[in-house]
Amino acid sequence: MLSPPDPLIAVKGLAKTYPGGPPVLRDVSLSIRDGESVALIGANGSGKSTLLKCLVGLHDISGGSVAALGERFQTRPGATQRRAIRRQTGFVFQHHGLVRRLSALSNVVHGFLGQPGSWRAFCQSLAPQSWREAAQETLGAVNLAHKAEARVDALSGGQAQRVAIARALVGKPRLLIADEPTASLDPAAGHDVMGLFCELARNENITLIFTSHDMDHAQRYGERIVALKDGGIHFDKPSGEVRDGDLAGVFDG
Repeated sequence: MLSPPDPLIAVKGLAKTYPGGPPVLRDVSLSIRDGESVALIGANGSGKSTLLKCLVGLHDISGGSVAALGERFQTRPGATQRRAIRRQTGFVFQHHGLVRRLSALSNVVHGFLGQPGSWRAFCQSLAPQSWREAAQETLGAVNLAHKAEARVDALSGGQAQRVAIARALVGKPRLLIADEPTASLDPAAGHDVMGLFCELARNENITLIFTSHDMDHAQRYGERIVALKDGGIHFDKPSGEVRDGDLAGVFDG
């Protein structure tokens, strides 16, 4: 019998404390498989964003171990490990971090930063033709091909977040990290963005981990829901098995 494949991410006993502060994460253990969509929920300060950053080596850890995208580390990944993880990861945040005075196409080309020769991604006129073509194709995938030359500051909030999604996807990552990706959008735009985001990730078999305060989003777009409370895992269940009683106290500060 074939052994099951190793998970894309495996965390054992992870702890995180910032200097001079109380523990943020305590004894967190979980594994996430290739192609899975996982929603992280919890109150503000429960450790959701910190956990995301620890998973991909953006923050040092205070205890435990992380195996992510073929790299294993304790405390902190080495520089070579960080680069390897970064090349395989796309990021989307609540505040999309786009360069507002540049075009949508230029911003998507920025998604190649971190790749070999990526200094050429700072300006689309310097980028290889293959990168510009990939950026144009990815804008088409988020239904914004017609806005390629538009400055980002002329786009709606939902359109700008779709540009951010295209930037995260253009490098064909294995993992997408999304921290409150729709919190700044109205409900209709939020569902539009999350639906598109999850469809694209599923079609490309990309693992998606996103944080949300919106239980409708968590259950609709996450195959699995991991709830954090007081720095630990409160529950970890398939989204279809989460009941109202499971959520008691999860969003209390």
